[in-house]
Amino acid sequence: MAKDKKQRFSSNVNIKNRKAGFEYEFIEKYVAGMALRGTEIKSIREGRVNLQEAYCVFYDDGLYVQNMHISAYEEGNILNHDPLRQRKLLLKKKELGKMKTKLDEKGLTIIPIRMFITDRGFAKLEIALARGKKLHDKRESIKEKDVKRELSRLKF
Repeated sequence: MAKDKKQRFSSNVNIKNRKAGFEYEFIEKYVAGMALRGTEIKSIREGRVNLQEAYCVFYDDGLYVQNMHISAYEEGNILNHDPLRQRKLLLKKKELGKMKTKLDEKGLTIIPIRMFITDRGFAKLEIALARGKKLHDKRESIKEKDVKRELSRLKF
């Protein structure tokens, strides 16, 4: 029975926000747990999550992620979740305080980068304190990618 449980949790869920790396410059990264409902974790294990428009905001009692779309679980009944509801992120108070002080700086935001499931079966969200890139910064990052691609082609 222990093997069955281990196999059940070893799903390879690794959902990335590819647009975030192009739009933002990452300053610091954190890994946060999430307060989820039962049908949400089942949809996450199926990989039915969209992080493209998601962002994080502070409210009175903590940090919440908004606009993260977790599709409704197909086999769920009337107790299914709202796909765009706010979800609380679980971080230590020290980390929350540090992020809140840095967020007061002009031009910084908190965005989700990646969602994954741990070996123990918990859904985690990797978030980053980020600054938006200007147009010329985006052009430079495209040039760097092209140079790296050309160098890797020349090596083989």
